[in-house]
Amino acid sequence: MPETSRRGLLFGTAAVSAGAFLTACTSNEPKEKATAQNNQPAADDKPGKAVTIGFAGPQADHGWLNAINVNAKSRAEKYSEVTLEITEGSNDTAAQIGQVKTLINKKVDVLVILPADGKALTQVGLEAMKAGIPVVNLDRVFASPQAYRRWVGGDNYGMGLNAGHYIGEQLKDKANAKVVELAGIDNLELTKQRSQGFADALKNYSNIKLVARQAADFTVESGQAKMAQLLQAQKQFDALWNHDDDQGVGALRAIQQAGRDEFIMVGGAGAKSAMDAIKADNSVLKATVLYPPTMAASAIDLARALGQGKGVPGLSELEIPTSLTLYSAVVTKENIDQYLPTGFS
Repeated sequence: MPETSRRGLLFGTAAVSAGAFLTACTSNEPKEKATAQNNQPAADDKPGKAVTIGFAGPQADHGWLNAINVNAKSRAEKYSEVTLEITEGSNDTAAQIGQVKTLINKKVDVLVILPADGKALTQVGLEAMKAGIPVVNLDRVFASPQAYRRWVGGDNYGMGLNAGHYIGEQLKDKANAKVVELAGIDNLELTKQRSQGFADALKNYSNIKLVARQAADFTVESGQAKMAQLLQAQKQFDALWNHDDDQGVGALRAIQQAGRDEFIMVGGAGAKSAMDAIKADNSVLKATVLYPPTMAASAIDLARALGQGKGVPGLSELEIPTSLTLYSAVVTKENIDQYLPTGFS
């Protein structure tokens, strides 16, 4: 996935300069220079051309994935001219490919796809693009940029980086501080990126050492089991970075059962349960680093704009940029009220 930064736009702009040397026999006054202007309308909330958006995502077997579906549906309902053709989510690659092919055959105007497997779904993304249907690739990136018109997703490296900096600032004055990491599924690229960002952030704090790392499976059960192992192996530490708030529910259970409270915990993704705990301030959980499911709403906004031939508000370019990476904000007790409405169940 692109390693970039919530609501940060990554786009390349080309600057073109042209000069004209004009002379006139009756005057030495320079003529007014012509300037290129973008008269293309920016996307807005006003109803426009009717657009049918096809949406294909994986099975909502995780709180974050369910929130993706909810955000997509609720955003589409905001626009009277948008029709959302949504498939039944599937983690079976062949089934999801079939679902996307059905949407292509229906000749939807734009496709939004969160692939169960980005590499495996690349070919069907290419097929849609060749059929003249722009594809908004959501989160799990296709293997080829030719398979999508626009990528929208979270910043996995930034999650780890911001978690590391938050922990670093909390522990910067503590000598020989110890940190442990409860990661996600280790064979996923996103887990590697989150761990790398965390490791890179900790390099800025010479007094902090990562003393243990355990991979879990993004589930409550795995979080509880793996956290129990970490607690048994590490009799004392100062901070825990947990990659995922769903598995964090289990991690908190293990922590409470062990009667441990000598450390601070930082979660990941932005589940409502984690935000509620942060607001209550009655556990070791003091922060969570966002991986916002609101990206699905942004994908619908951009798909609508693509279907209507509009640009992005605030940008002067004629075309919608090719990449949007959301920022991984750190949510704490101090800013919890701002982010609580985005928490997912």
